[in-house]
Amino acid sequence: MFSGAQISLYPMTDDFVGVIMNALSALDPYSEKLRIETDDISTLLVGTPDIVFAAMRDLFAAAAKSGKHCVLHATISRGCPGEPDDPMCQVPEFLGPWAPLDERKAKAHAAVAAAPVIGQESAAQFSLYTLGIDGHMDEIYGCIDFVKNSGTFEKSKNFCTKLRGDTGAVFSTVHEALVRFGPPAGHVTIDLTVSANSPSKR
Repeated sequence: MFSGAQISLYPMTDDFVGVIMNALSALDPYSEKLRIETDDISTLLVGTPDIVFAAMRDLFAAAAKSGKHCVLHATISRGCPGEPDDPMCQVPEFLGPWAPLDERKAKAHAAVAAAPVIGQESAAQFSLYTLGIDGHMDEIYGCIDFVKNSGTFEKSKNFCTKLRGDTGAVFSTVHEALVRFGPPAGHVTIDLTVSANSPSKR
């Protein structure tokens, strides 16, 4: 199954190049487990969802720890039928029989509770798209119910859900949304924006 993310990191500072370059070392532990391609718009990370999310989390946290306002935008996908399989995308553990919704929500809660504490607060908003299935709103409503009890939920917004909390828990919440909702072998995508150190009032 193909899975990955197109990501763009935006430090809001004159020294944005320095912040990005200093943060890139956070990807080093994942370099052999990811296919990484960069151009002038975004960086593609291809690998299993757990590795892709850990790499995004650590890259963003490293940039945010500069103290500058940083934003990361990502388009995340698993199971796209138009993408070829990739050796980096070994079958994740979540693939298998489609478990009952309550069981999947319970596993998602346990994963967020066990998320590493990064020590950097982040806010995020994301939208989940479970593609090519009937009753897709049942999956989306199930995900919303999980998120509202995840400990990272801040509020519902038009077209998306807003999160706030430690960066580890925030990224874990979005990871669980991707892997627990929608058919196990189906096409699921997420549009994600994460922000830290924003000067804007809440």
